[in-house]
Amino acid sequence: MPDLAAQTIVMLALAAFAAGFVDSIAGGGGLITVPALLLGGFSPVQALGTNKLQGMFGSASATIHYAAKGHVDLRRQLPSALLALVGSAIGALLATAVPGNLLRAALPVVLIAIALYFALKPNMDDVDRHQRLSPFLFGLVIPPLVGFYDGLFGPGAGSFYMLGFVALAGYGVLKATAHTKLLNFASNIGGFIVFAAFGVIYWKIGLMMGVAQFLGARLGAGLAVRVGARLIKPLLVIVCLALAVKLLADPANPLRALAGV
Repeated sequence: MPDLAAQTIVMLALAAFAAGFVDSIAGGGGLITVPALLLGGFSPVQALGTNKLQGMFGSASATIHYAAKGHVDLRRQLPSALLALVGSAIGALLATAVPGNLLRAALPVVLIAIALYFALKPNMDDVDRHQRLSPFLFGLVIPPLVGFYDGLFGPGAGSFYMLGFVALAGYGVLKATAHTKLLNFASNIGGFIVFAAFGVIYWKIGLMMGVAQFLGARLGAGLAVRVGARLIKPLLVIVCLALAVKLLADPANPLRALAGV
């Protein structure tokens, strides 16, 4: 593990707290924690593996709070969560075999489209709407697909879950957020199992950040329950756009080469 100074450890803890807060409301916590781990001296694979460990604490904290407030039935959603877990584990196993350039090129465009969908769609509130997929079909298709992506690549997985729940399952924004956190938790576990098996997780740092994530997520989930769509919707749009900008700013992004930047 990198020889971390005290100020670096404090920076990682603060980053994890902030990520837990943001992620519990709109997703995108990895936008904060992965760069923080890289700045701390971790290699990319070490950063991803350790991020999965600490991210489980935040998604678990948010899930517990949303469930306690009656926004998600954990027992009914267990099959979907298990499929998300399996999908994520498969994605993590295949991460080295699938060309990453295609994902890096497509993801910013998709995230901008998601941001525009939530920003411009009328009547985007906490009221459930017409569902386009039956609960059985939704659970069979969406959780494993997004879970697979989460294990394979990761950024924006929470936004994809949110889009699925709102556009296809007909959920209101708060209910969609609550169910997204459960599936995020499951897909974090799937990726974590694979990264742990390959020995790329730094446990002390991951657990320390996990505690900070748990506390930040608890605060964020409580605020989301109180305010609802008025907070979740704009924050989701901001997170999607920020993640798209971050990906486009990466010199390795293929879209920059296509644009001649």
